[in-house]
Amino acid sequence: MRDAMSKSKPESEPTAGAALKGKFLIDGFPRKFDQAVKFEEAEEMERRLLERGKTSGRDDDNAESIRKRFRTFVETSMPVVDYYEKQDRVARIRADVPPDDVYRATQAELAKRLGDSF
Repeated sequence: MRDAMSKSKPESEPTAGAALKGKFLIDGFPRKFDQAVKFEEAEEMERRLLERGKTSGRDDDNAESIRKRFRTFVETSMPVVDYYEKQDRVARIRADVPPDDVYRATQAELAKRLGDSF
């Protein structure tokens, strides 16, 4: 879906016949709230990793590799996260906010769970 959307971005000002080019109606996805959250998280993660790729020197900080890593994470790691979450051993931190806010939220969660002297 993302590939189709990327290929459809208008290259210049829209003409009468292409007034809607680059706009999409996504019908049927997301069907559940958790799917919506995952969709937004993936977009933000990809944006941040692509930005990091500009200076990281890592060959795998490209869109294709990032998408593959995310799919692998969802398929292999999320069941583990879900298992531990049921035991109240997971802290969920919003990562779609500025990095400093993520850091502060992480510090607060660690202090709550481990005490102020972590």
